[in-house]
Amino acid sequence: MSSRTPLPFPHDGAATAPDDPPEHRALFHRLNNQLGVVLANAELLESRLDEQGADRARAAQIVAGVIDAISTAQEIKALVTPSAQ
Repeated sequence: MSSRTPLPFPHDGAATAPDDPPEHRALFHRLNNQLGVVLANAELLESRLDEQGADRARAAQIVAGVIDAISTAQEIKALVTPSAQ
């Protein structure tokens, strides 16, 4: 399963600053929740598929893509709200 991959999980300690606009906080919160759901389901699917099957490889690609999307969201957050670093 992808638990071997270090996760840049949405709640890695880099919280939004209190002076960030509320709409930014709400958007990043929603995005992180949505990515977390996709990641959990992709990992569950990956764990239930045959070790060598093509479907498992596709599930692993989804997991990797979501992890990349989480990292990208964190980078965007850092650019939009530099005080969150």
